[in-house]
Amino acid sequence: MATTDDEQDTTGAGFSEQERAAMRGRAAELRKEAGRGRGSRAAADEADVLAKIDQMAEPDRTVATRLHAVVTSTAPELAPKLWYGQPAYARGGKVVCFFRSGQVDKERYSTFGFTPEARLDEAGGLWATSYAVTELGAEAEAAIAELVRRALG
Repeated sequence: MATTDDEQDTTGAGFSEQERAAMRGRAAELRKEAGRGRGSRAAADEADVLAKIDQMAEPDRTVATRLHAVVTSTAPELAPKLWYGQPAYARGGKVVCFFRSGQVDKERYSTFGFTPEARLDEAGGLWATSYAVTELGAEAEAAIAELVRRALG
């Protein structure tokens, strides 16, 4: 069964065009990282993130800009970098949290999520690793800041 560019292949026969594009983007990110010296890598990575955010359509651009400000002010030890073509924040080279544009992903809403590197484990064996984001008010920004602090342990 063939799929369109924005459908996922559920037959197990391969990846959708969107998934292949994300993988190509990640491979390009890794090649770019390998070619940078240590001193310029952090500044260049943040510039890449800010450029990616500037390319986003509204409302994702506004949301991603606010998220970037919240994460970098709450956890300056996290280094901004692109991860699968989207803004992410890493510690020791490992991504802790990330933003996924719903428009880029052709989804109904954007998400802010955490990888297993985040220390969000709670008693009871159940916790959220991703949050839908359609806009950021003061209450949502405070909640994100708290989650980022907890994720760092």
